[in-house]
Amino acid sequence: MTSHSLVPQPPALSLPVAQMRSVFHPGDVERKLARLQEAGSQRDYENLRTVYERMLERGPERFQVKPSGVPDMAGLYEQLPNFTEVLDDVKRHVALAQDSRDGLEVTPMLLLGPPGIGKTHFARHLAELLGTGMNLVPMSSMTAGWLLSGASSQWKGARPGKVFEALVEGEYANPVIVVDEIDKAAGDAQYDPLGALYGLLEHDTAQSFTDEFADVAIDASQVIWITTANDERGIPDPILNRMNVFEVLAPTLEQARAIALRLYQGIRGEHGWGRHFDPDPAPDVLDLLARMPPREMRRALMTGFGNARLEQRGQIEPADLPSSAGVRKPRIGFTQ
Repeated sequence: MTSHSLVPQPPALSLPVAQMRSVFHPGDVERKLARLQEAGSQRDYENLRTVYERMLERGPERFQVKPSGVPDMAGLYEQLPNFTEVLDDVKRHVALAQDSRDGLEVTPMLLLGPPGIGKTHFARHLAELLGTGMNLVPMSSMTAGWLLSGASSQWKGARPGKVFEALVEGEYANPVIVVDEIDKAAGDAQYDPLGALYGLLEHDTAQSFTDEFADVAIDASQVIWITTANDERGIPDPILNRMNVFEVLAPTLEQARAIALRLYQGIRGEHGWGRHFDPDPAPDVLDLLARMPPREMRRALMTGFGNARLEQRGQIEPADLPSSAGVRKPRIGFTQ
């Protein structure tokens, strides 16, 4: 799985395949498929039959990867200065997995903080650092609990859940799965969107996670879970207790200027038209960018590059940025 990063990448890491891991037992799938064939109703279970055949075609083996050593994370500390505590925790887990055949086991984490400070962006960087894939599950748009764990094949339009898709259709036994805005999960007493997480966030029970559509045990114990939230009050205590909670503050003004500078340099370096622009932006442009949430900086810079190019200039001026540049929503704020 590839992803587009907003800032320059850290130096390439040696990421050997530590081992292959089976995420399901083919015999279980074969037995389920045989029962479908005995049932005889081709139309009623066509989608389920297709899923079983796909599982057997792909096989159960998936890559379980980890860095070959404790990686040099200096670049990430610079790119994500307000995530220092989280990066420290990741580094400890990586160190534990070295010099053994143990897989990388990362305690599920909750990134708690205001919108726009880079929580999802951090998750993409983590997946790149560890050499695995990333899957995003936006809970704000989730209206039924079965989207994580699948819906019974007896329901019309049913399909496997996101966890099943990540492990069976993906390449890795230990993907990063991001449950975004977990505090905004919607549901009712019958369908709890967070219900599947009670078992998935526990290492032992996750080894035999059963998707309700496929009804086949899947090993989800190696999944690296990252959840994000603006407010922890909407998250049930039993789920909070299963995670390491990190409060991520908005970057300081100095940190935000550093983020904006690296982003400018990254955009300039990854595009051919970047050669028309100065290596560094003007200080007043950095000042305006630093007052924006990090996720809005890229859009503002692309607008600025385009406006400057229209004027045949090699440097972005403050007027080239969107009119809202530097206007930060009150709930974001700066830390002092």
